[in-house]
Amino acid sequence: MNYPAFFDDIPIIRLHDPLSAMLGTFEQGELTISYLDVLKGSGHSCPTVAGAYLMCNHALKALYPQGLAVRGDISVQFTQKMEEGVTGVVSNVISYITGATDKSGFKGLGGNFIRHSLMAFDQEVPSVRFTRTDTQESVDLFYEPNAVEADPRQTVLMQAIMQGNATMEQKKEFGRLWQERVKRIMINNFDNPKLIRVETV
Repeated sequence: MNYPAFFDDIPIIRLHDPLSAMLGTFEQGELTISYLDVLKGSGHSCPTVAGAYLMCNHALKALYPQGLAVRGDISVQFTQKMEEGVTGVVSNVISYITGATDKSGFKGLGGNFIRHSLMAFDQEVPSVRFTRTDTQESVDLFYEPNAVEADPRQTVLMQAIMQGNATMEQKKEFGRLWQERVKRIMINNFDNPKLIRVETV
């Protein structure tokens, strides 16, 4: 499987998953999720998927400054409806990482490890809010992808592709430019407050 080399340079997310520990899935319930892992689920790399990964990374660090974030003990609220804009794409990535779902998640064992109803949409929050279910500590995440501008050549190349007029070389160049922007987001601006911002509630 070939992919842009910078995917491997993006910081991974480390988690503790009590359910997987109990069921013997991962030793001591410790697991890692990489950007490449997320892409296998989403099927593509783009500024939206990158932003969702960034939000999780920064939110979990803020909520669990002294140790591993606990998968399944995090609820997530969105200001937008699930069908609005790219909210569905973002929520799928966040769900994959945190374990939080709206209604489709795990129902639990003996009242423990419940993961459904941990995600809600159309809420009175300013953006995307992550909350620890044990302490009720919350942080709001703000992501502004336009802080890292696209190469203007992308627009021309995309039009050629959509119209069916692009050459193989133009298609490859479009993909290269597209991932170059993702690289600038994930490598050059990973901690840039103009791109990604955390606010304690």
